Amino acid sequence: MAAYFVFTKESVTDQGEMDLYQAGVGKTLAASSAKVLVAYGKQEVIEGEGPEGVVVIEFPNVAEAKAWYEGPAYQEVVQHRFRGAKYRATLVEGV
Repeated sequence: MAAYFVFTKESVTDQGEMDLYQAGVGKTLAASSAKVLVAYGKQEVIEGEGPEGVVVIEFPNVAEAKAWYEGPAYQEVVQHRFRGAKYRATLVEGV
């Protein structure tokens, strides 16, 4: 069953760190089974306050999604995101 990582960017605190993250994250995705479905596209907020941006990444299953997220390549790069912005990350199983 497909699984989806939903990343919601709440705010940027250090653009330099985010630039480093952006420079490296694509390589980690290219080496995985990921398919980027949404990447900071135009938003229309329907309810509540909207985030600065949203990314949705599809994986074949939860195990592959976790393997990418927990893997050494992404864990090295994600440290820049942790230092550069406030995000929410949610792993959701499809139906």
